[in-house]
Amino acid sequence: MRHDPAPPNRAVPGPALRNSALRNSALRNSALRNPEQSHSAQSEPGSRSPGPGLRSPGLFALLVLDGLLLGAMGLVLTPMYAGAVPTPVGALLSIALLPWLVLRAGELDARPAVAGAPLLAWLLVVGVLGVGGPGGDVLLPATWQSALLVFGGLFAGLLALRKVLMGEAAGERGPTDVRCDD
Repeated sequence: MRHDPAPPNRAVPGPALRNSALRNSALRNSALRNPEQSHSAQSEPGSRSPGPGLRSPGLFALLVLDGLLLGAMGLVLTPMYAGAVPTPVGALLSIALLPWLVLRAGELDARPAVAGAPLLAWLLVVGVLGVGGPGGDVLLPATWQSALLVFGGLFAGLLALRKVLMGEAAGERGPTDVRCDD
């Protein structure tokens, strides 16, 4: 094998570029030899690059089912009253639990479609059952409790989805975090 020196008009790659090229080729070679380890070597927990698939499809399905059930329970419990005082328990329950579902789905896979699936399931149930409920009943009357359920739950879920997409949910610290508790 003959090794030609670089032509005078072409730059020679520096050590950093050569090291990264060696590291990438080593990762590719190890992925070809052992595909089970390639996923864990290439996608660290909290990294933005998604792996080849979900880590736990059963848990993902359970989180989506929880989003569906949370939407139904939110609709049922929102028009509650304690005497003459409206107590939107369903709206508060949705605002509290929906971000948790989104963050847990984001731990499985940080892709927007996967992390936002519980939010989409919740929104689908609230939209379909709330507007055209069972037997034509409207479960979302035009009250402040219904608005709190829809907009509060949607805002809380989107805020959690933003955290997942920005990488803040996996324990990464942003540039403005100045805590020294390492």
